Amino acid sequence: MDDDRYERGRERFLEVHDEKALAAVEGLGDLGRMIVTFVYGEGYTRADLATRDREIAAVAALVALGRSSQIPQHLRASLKAGISPEELREIIIQTATIAGFPVAMNAMSTLKSVLTDRDRGRGDDR
Repeated sequence: MDDDRYERGRERFLEVHDEKALAAVEGLGDLGRMIVTFVYGEGYTRADLATRDREIAAVAALVALGRSSQIPQHLRASLKAGISPEELREIIIQTATIAGFPVAMNAMSTLKSVLTDRDRGRGDDR
């Protein structure tokens, strides 16, 4: 059962992110396996939310919690899921109304960097 969830999670992870991000997560050993199995094999495969909606929730939560190391990956996943840069800016602004301006300022700066890298053709997870 766990192997099935892991494989399902691995496939889903690659739909949302990329090979380089998967390699980074799998490089975490048992913790990475838990992330792939639970977050992507269980959470991201549920049918009631589209990937786009899941990424809106992920970005808002990461911004609110100030998880700056995770935000770039989910901003890229959001763009891949069809969320526009303008919508991402609005998500960050909306999050500021609840979580505060400092975390939103950091996220907005991160979005700017992600978009610059994407425009330069470096949208990977360096």
